[in-house]
Amino acid sequence: MTDAPDAPEPRRRGPGRPRQDEADAGPGTQERIRLAAREVFAERGYDKTSVRGIAKVAGVDPALVHHYFGSKDDLFAAAIEVSIEPALVVPAIIGEGPDGIGERLARYFLGVWENPVTRVPLLAVIRSALTHEAAAKVLRGLVLRRLLERVAADLDVPDPTFRAELAASHMVGIAILRYVVQVEPLASADPEKIVALVAPTLQRYLTEE
Repeated sequence: MTDAPDAPEPRRRGPGRPRQDEADAGPGTQERIRLAAREVFAERGYDKTSVRGIAKVAGVDPALVHHYFGSKDDLFAAAIEVSIEPALVVPAIIGEGPDGIGERLARYFLGVWENPVTRVPLLAVIRSALTHEAAAKVLRGLVLRRLLERVAADLDVPDPTFRAELAASHMVGIAILRYVVQVEPLASADPEKIVALVAPTLQRYLTEE
């Protein structure tokens, strides 16, 4: 009796490619990696976080992290985007037209920072952006280009980019003083009071000719 033919050898992975069973893990695994990345970046900061460390927390092979997200910088951006969600926020901010847009933007921004779940990773972004260009790039990309520039452009006003930068400087400055440096009385002020005072300025930046 002849021996049974040898089973075919498993196909080798190329560099950076996950196993087929890992690649087919589905969107649940991808979201788990993003949430793990947000947790690790928030805890350790940008500089001390590694893709391998994120993979360990997510319970996946590091190759799968690279497969879904590419570089550490790309993963950092994806992790922080979980907190900001610009694709969902922009239509809500501009959907009712220019009237009251300053208040809606200020309320959204303060709401993100007041929520402990979303505040912690954003603190990691702000702190890391002061010393790491990759983190600063994420901050510019998400807060300025993907959020404020889209808001300003849809309002059809002159110099939308410049207006968006002014609005960003105002809100990021508040975030640094209130949540990072914790300067009083701003640090303990009622969020509604801040919204009431900031909203007219944002309205002027984004709508007045």
